[in-house]
Amino acid sequence: MAKSISTLLALVASLVFANAFATEPAQSADGAKAPGVHRYLIERTFPAGALAGLDAATKAKVNSNNATLGVRWIQSYANADKTKTFCVYEGPSEAAVRKAAQLNGLPVDSVMEVPNTLLPK
Repeated sequence: MAKSISTLLALVASLVFANAFATEPAQSADGAKAPGVHRYLIERTFPAGALAGLDAATKAKVNSNNATLGVRWIQSYANADKTKTFCVYEGPSEAAVRKAAQLNGLPVDSVMEVPNTLLPK
C-alpha cells in the first residue's frame, strides 16, 4: 500500500512539474481551463500479461468508445511489470470517465481529478 501511494505521488509530481501532454491540454498556456473539460488521473491494476495485447486496433477501439461519452485518453504510465497503470484522461465528469472504463472493460482502482497544471517556467 505504501509503495502504491509513493508511486502515485511520484506520478502526480511528474504530471504537475512537467508539460507531459502532447495533445491539446485542458488548460491553455496561461492556465485558463477549457470550459466543461476536467482532467483525471486513473489508477488501474491488471493481471500479469493483460497489457501484452495492447495494439493499435485495441487503442483505436478504446478511443472510439471513449469519444461516445466525450472522454479522451491523454497518456498512460505503467510500472515495470505492466500490472499497474496511471492514466490521464479528460472528460466532462468522473462518472463519464468511469462509464468509459466500464464500456472498455478496464479496471478502475481510483479516480482523482487533477484540475491544475503547474509549469516550471
